[in-house]
Amino acid sequence: MKRFVSVSAAILLLVPLLTVFSCRKSVVGDGGTGTLMFRFDSNPRNVSKGGGELPDTNDFLLTVTGDDGIPVFDGVYRDLPESMDVSPGSYTVFVRSADFSGLRFSSPQYGDEQCVVVPPSGTMTVELGCRQINSGIRLDISPDFLTEFPEGVLFIKAGNDRLMYSYSETRIAYFRPGSVSLVLYDGGRETVLLTRSLVAQEILTLKVSVSAGTGVESRGIRISLDTSRVWTSENYVLGEGASGGVSSEAAITVSQAMDNIGRDDVWVSGFIVGGDLTSANASFSPPFESASAILLGPRSSVSSRDNCIAVQLPSGDVRDALNLATNPDMLGRLVCLKGDIESSYYGLVGLKNVSDFVLK
Repeated sequence: MKRFVSVSAAILLLVPLLTVFSCRKSVVGDGGTGTLMFRFDSNPRNVSKGGGELPDTNDFLLTVTGDDGIPVFDGVYRDLPESMDVSPGSYTVFVRSADFSGLRFSSPQYGDEQCVVVPPSGTMTVELGCRQINSGIRLDISPDFLTEFPEGVLFIKAGNDRLMYSYSETRIAYFRPGSVSLVLYDGGRETVLLTRSLVAQEILTLKVSVSAGTGVESRGIRISLDTSRVWTSENYVLGEGASGGVSSEAAITVSQAMDNIGRDDVWVSGFIVGGDLTSANASFSPPFESASAILLGPRSSVSSRDNCIAVQLPSGDVRDALNLATNPDMLGRLVCLKGDIESSYYGLVGLKNVSDFVLK
């Protein structure tokens, strides 16, 4: 679903506004260049768990398109510049974990789509959501169905696409939000058993069974909704709660670390983007001189210390492996670090007493 926001000055897009308006909107001003900046919501809501582990947002695909239909950026989020100078006007921002079309098993798609307006000489900071944006369906087929329809074949149909669903299948079939049908093909006859309309994030499990009788009509195929598998209203907050940061696999992000000051022995994931820290500056390119600290950023292209946390490297294995003075090849690497989050280190939120690390 598209979201539309218009601003007249620098603004942080914290509360998305849902609307059906077009993304086309003229901007009146002095003709000065505007600026687009992006970040992912550090506290995402309503993220479906239907697809298992959430993908790394740094690998998401991002397309920014002007109202003339011409993309101003089309690539991987990790390659996005920290800020983009653009002409004032409206832009469609579409971020997704992968491109998706048709009807496919085990293919949840996460992302967000927004319409934003960049004012002349102003800055629009777009906060991107990470939510499942396609829908899914799974069948729980009773053994009596195979007994009664040994030659029958079940299909899932969405739009012009169809996917055979074997009686032993357990995977979720994903499709674009909209209508989906369960179809039985048996004895040369095709019968639509049920049609439902699902929205983004909705995962529907259907229990399919057969009552006694003769013939398709008299046997009475029964389909019941397993409400425990409809996750439309279930919340999954990435990186929040007791599980956030308790292991390298569940590491919190750099942005989330800024909201977790005071936590000890927490795993934080980010990119090594700089070193040679002082209370006001940092270096983002080699050569580096200091081995005692590094900057951890939310993505590898960050070049502003304000978006980073400072990491103290204790002497020993951690410093030997990660410091940029003797390991310049670590620049841009994704790493998970275990340490204590403190309010200030070189003027930034800091990660100290690092006791372990995992290179990704």
